[in-house]
Amino acid sequence: MKQAGWRFFVKSAVDRSAALVGLVAVSPVLVGAAAAVRVTMGSPVFFRQKRPGRAEQLFDIVKFRTMREAFDADGRPLSDAERLTAVGRWLRATSIDELPQLWNVLRGDISLVGPRPLLVRYLPRYSTEQRRRHDVMPGITGWAQIHGRNAISWEEKFDLDVWYADHWSLALDARILWHTVGSVLRRDGVSSDGHATMPEFEGTPA
Repeated sequence: MKQAGWRFFVKSAVDRSAALVGLVAVSPVLVGAAAAVRVTMGSPVFFRQKRPGRAEQLFDIVKFRTMREAFDADGRPLSDAERLTAVGRWLRATSIDELPQLWNVLRGDISLVGPRPLLVRYLPRYSTEQRRRHDVMPGITGWAQIHGRNAISWEEKFDLDVWYADHWSLALDARILWHTVGSVLRRDGVSSDGHATMPEFEGTPA
């Protein structure tokens, strides 16, 4: 087995083992969060959406729902900031909304560490360099998440993602996981100014 293939195999094995342990360990939190979403927003409790993974292969990401269904007078959905509930805001601030993605890790859709899987409609908007973020598995947390998360620009985020794709290692993953704990506790970079998370990525100007 080639060295790169061996590293991916070990990474996958570590990911799935950690995800299984993690799901068991945080099961009380998952149950409590699910109950809070059900009481305040009704069904469904989980948010599912197609996202591109490694090599841009699509999978269904799973998160706790944080926004209510709400529309304007013309039947168009209100902005994310307007639909975000108090419980949803707390789930995002604490990153508890991301915990169901441990199931995605267990399934092999994503890794614990890697570039965040973004919207499918962004795919044609990436530059050739930015698309290289899909050379590795996406993750629950990543190099960009510990360097500003949603408080940095899209261009900075993608530069960090590509850097990770070029330099990833098990040691780097361990470092990112360690720093993620601190970032979550400090609630760093939860949202960009004036947005529930980030503004729409429209593409990088030529």
